[in-house]
Amino acid sequence: MVTAMGGIITAMLERLPSNTGPDPAGMAAPAALQRLLAWLSPAFPVGAYTYSHGLEWAIEDGTVVTAADLEAWLDGVLRHGGGRNDAILFAHAWRAAAANDLGQLRAIVELAAAFQPSKERHLEATAQGRAFLLAVSAAWPNDAMAALVDGLGADAPVAYPIAVAIASAAHGVPLDLALVACLNAFVANIVSAGVRAIPIGQTDGQKAIAALTPACEAVAAGSLTAGLDDLGGMALRADIASMKHETQYTRLFRS
Repeated sequence: MVTAMGGIITAMLERLPSNTGPDPAGMAAPAALQRLLAWLSPAFPVGAYTYSHGLEWAIEDGTVVTAADLEAWLDGVLRHGGGRNDAILFAHAWRAAAANDLGQLRAIVELAAAFQPSKERHLEATAQGRAFLLAVSAAWPNDAMAALVDGLGADAPVAYPIAVAIASAAHGVPLDLALVACLNAFVANIVSAGVRAIPIGQTDGQKAIAALTPACEAVAAGSLTAGLDDLGGMALRADIASMKHETQYTRLFRS
């Protein structure tokens, strides 16, 4: 579903250098783009398609029954819930990893895991995070990343956005691009769940992704200057949905 990345690809292409020299914000832009396209592709082996972030319960409850409902639901999660918190934690994790500050990175890993509001959301975040680190380490060996992952320990509950931040920093992918790409990938995955479970058409799903691009960009921009004290949220129904999903009778998704 490469078209799901259309908004961020356009933004990245606008930043491509006119020569082959390195991007002052990080690695050469084409290389950063290639990594992000590979890592955040629906084909990347983290099992993202098995999670709905509580959306499946909201669909059964009748809260989300149309493409417009899905767009509104995700806009709230992005701006006021897990999306915003993940973005803030992502930025801090990227900076800690780039500075090789293992102590700070451990603290962020623990905080990100503690911020998961339910058992299923904890599974969603940490199972994908560990799978992501394993896949990137195997396919893109990198000494800086290996040292960080080893320093965290095999049992560390690394949430998915933290894992993407660690890989991006270790490979020199610029923070601003990596952050908005990760948010866009999150939106694309939940929209994919909505396309299958509501159901809505593929084109309606792509329209929702396109409509949510400004929210991704705004949340990413705000998170670049936010502190850890700014963590918190008001998307309580999304959190409750993830709890209700644990006892939902008929389920297609793991969360």
